[in-house]
Amino acid sequence: MKIDNLTKSIIKQLKDGRKSYKEIAKELSVAENTVRSRVKKMMDEGFLEISGLIDPGKLPSHMVVMVGVKLKGMDGVKKGEEMSKLKGVIAVCAVTGHYDLFLLACLNESFGLAEFITRELDSVEDIQSAETFVVYRSFNLKVPYNLD
Repeated sequence: MKIDNLTKSIIKQLKDGRKSYKEIAKELSVAENTVRSRVKKMMDEGFLEISGLIDPGKLPSHMVVMVGVKLKGMDGVKKGEEMSKLKGVIAVCAVTGHYDLFLLACLNESFGLAEFITRELDSVEDIQSAETFVVYRSFNLKVPYNLD
């Protein structure tokens, strides 16, 4: 998909998830159907997803944790996909450097760090080591809410 200036402008307007296509079209001086079709095409191609995000720092009894994972083997893509399905995990990234993967997880008082490590992370084979980083304050971090 070609990402031209109009498409970039539409994406920026969508940052306010409550703004209608009509409002976006008016602000960008294009037809509402243009906005609608561009958004549909981006969503159909998996380039854009519209979802509600929360500031986890404003939820009582919740924490965000980053986990650096070093694998025994070299199959980071397969292990990353497996770990992306673990309870509490928001995102997994294959990275360069000391770790092979970084996980971002949102946890709460009923499913905390100990449960995440012993029930979820420990179920994944071929982890050489994992280091947790508890986020005590974040800036501009918004995440999907994925806990029951």
